[in-house]
Amino acid sequence: MKEVKFLVDLGSTFTKVVVVDLASEKVICRVQGPSTVDTDVMIGLREAIQKAKSEAGITSIDREDALASSSAAGGLRMVCIGLVPDLSLKAGTEAALGAGAKLVGSYSYELTKDEMAEIEAISPEVILLAGGTDGGNESVVLHNAKMLASSKINAVIVVACNKGAQDRVRSILENGGKKVKLAKNVMPEIGKIEVSSCREAIRDVFVKNIVRAKGIERVKEVVKEVLMPTPQAVLNAAKLLSEGVNGEEGLGELMVVDVGGATTDVHSIAEGKVIQDAIYGDLLPEPVVKRTVEGDLGVRHNIDTLLKIGREKGFLDGHDLDVAQSLTRINKLPETPEERCLDMKLARIATQVAVERHVGRIEDWYGPAGRMIVQRGKDLRGINSLIGTGGPIVFAQDPRTVLEGALFDRKRPNLLKPESPRLYLDGDYILYAIGILANLEPEKALRIAKKYLKEI
Repeated sequence: MKEVKFLVDLGSTFTKVVVVDLASEKVICRVQGPSTVDTDVMIGLREAIQKAKSEAGITSIDREDALASSSAAGGLRMVCIGLVPDLSLKAGTEAALGAGAKLVGSYSYELTKDEMAEIEAISPEVILLAGGTDGGNESVVLHNAKMLASSKINAVIVVACNKGAQDRVRSILENGGKKVKLAKNVMPEIGKIEVSSCREAIRDVFVKNIVRAKGIERVKEVVKEVLMPTPQAVLNAAKLLSEGVNGEEGLGELMVVDVGGATTDVHSIAEGKVIQDAIYGDLLPEPVVKRTVEGDLGVRHNIDTLLKIGREKGFLDGHDLDVAQSLTRINKLPETPEERCLDMKLARIATQVAVERHVGRIEDWYGPAGRMIVQRGKDLRGINSLIGTGGPIVFAQDPRTVLEGALFDRKRPNLLKPESPRLYLDGDYILYAIGILANLEPEKALRIAKKYLKEI
């Protein structure tokens, strides 16, 4: 294996390339250029790689030395179907988001004809079919399999339901001409989530089917393989940084906030235990490795939503709204001081709202025994590190101001946001590359990440 690797992120807005030297464990260069997914993805990819070669002083590379992740065209569109909303559906949703999917619909109990028509209209690329603990309910997932089998849907269906029903579900779907991928039950017993098998199945579907469907198959003319969705690469990096590997210590419990043009993603690697004197109010425990995706908080694609939130919360004034008119083009980067100032405000709004949706919260509940404290979600007040990534944070005038939107607010103490973590910036924009490298050289990947994360 050659020591120089070209690590590519095929994004919905920009195509990024990070060139690393594994021997010296250094980042040689990082470049980006506009993605061309709406025309020919190869145009933007070839331009970005050529620019990286020029900056790195490398005349040629072998296809084997280039690997990629992709979130082009908005990621993996997925519908999740479960049995009970707070149980198998929640477990399936955790699996889907952890695999880098973009959840565009979720349904529980027996599907109706109207719901089936909704799913057909959504036209997802992947459907996750869950439901029933092992040895538990089978009738609902069998009903839903029959509905899907007789539908016009052309999605790959990942089946992660009651293991006693899996063979019959697969037979029903395949007899209906559907493409099926089996995974272990996401909720084998009440109160237990098992998502690793399902996440791997979704990743496999992404690599084998979705990349080809989006016309990105030609990318293999330049890179060896598109290994995974970019969000999963960032989650891989977060997990590696938190847990460490043999011989190299990690950072402990942490959160990564990734503000992008299309979404704002939050990743947390933490137990988030129940606070003292509180009752845990959710039927399922929160996963240690958690990702949430806010599809309405992209700084480019959803600027109108952020402007609305900013006005309602008093973060923006009339002058900001005037400046915003010049930032409404998707590939438009802020250029003037006023545009850069507004872009930073929008990134902070996206950060604050996304983290508030990700973390746990405490509520007062009154019952026969009087007042009780109920906790829903993870307590992330005590995490050690908070890492910011994504263009709107990395290139902000003051990245610390953006990241501070993720911190605990004493005016809203019910939101269990990080209280006093060390703040880091992915200033070289390499977390996705670290997530790709984690599959190949985890120790080197971790050392590179720790070397290039900048404390702010």
